[in-house]
Amino acid sequence: MGSASMASTLVGRLEGKVALITGAATGIGESTARLFVKHGAKVLVADINDELGEKVCKELGPSAFFVHCDVTNESDVEAAVNTAVAKFGKLDIMYNNAGIGGKPNPSILEIEQSEFEKIINVNLVGAFLGAKHAARVMIPNRRGNIITTASTCSKIGGGSSHNYVSSKHGVVGLTKNLAVELGQHGIRVNCVSPHVVPTRQSKEFYKMDDEGFRGVYSVLKGVYLQPEDVAEAVLFLASDESKCVHGHNLFVDGGVTIANSKFSMFE
Repeated sequence: MGSASMASTLVGRLEGKVALITGAATGIGESTARLFVKHGAKVLVADINDELGEKVCKELGPSAFFVHCDVTNESDVEAAVNTAVAKFGKLDIMYNNAGIGGKPNPSILEIEQSEFEKIINVNLVGAFLGAKHAARVMIPNRRGNIITTASTCSKIGGGSSHNYVSSKHGVVGLTKNLAVELGQHGIRVNCVSPHVVPTRQSKEFYKMDDEGFRGVYSVLKGVYLQPEDVAEAVLFLASDESKCVHGHNLFVDGGVTIANSKFSMFE
């Protein structure tokens, strides 16, 4: 098959699908929304940033619609799911992407309980609420797809604060448990774990510019993760090409999590 033919088969991989993406006004969520629309999906862009969310939808045209959504507020999440069904007739894909990094404070002695709970509420409780209300409308249809953004911090320690690492480990546990329950209803549940991506939020958290991010990929040389790369992985999980992928944590990290960067005989 020629390259032109191969390219044509990859267009419209989500044709006729309806997706709700949280945290879709910027970063990975925005890139995913753009890619989903490109592949034929109708997308509900959910975010707390109304101005940027509306801007994204305006650029994407009639295939996208914005809804204000604080993922820690169950009524907001419930309303977002209801809006997707009311606006587009159904919900096929729920992508729980909204997340925050909190303060880059490594010491357990200095993290306030309120700060710990804040990160857990957005990153983990937010994913729980998204899955809960997505499942509510997916179970009667006997099909659906729930995806959550985890992180390489879901596997390794030391890469971020205690609250962030705990929240992302929790996302993986939630994903596995949901997969066991919801699989019997034809609903696939997976998560995607990127390494650090140079988004506005991560640049502020790690105090690094684009050049600084290039230094964190030590295994696969010459490859530097961008939001679009994570979006491509989410597209795979959302499409029928991954119809047998279930309960999986897909790492998009250039191989960072397979090696101990402090000890390698291959350096």
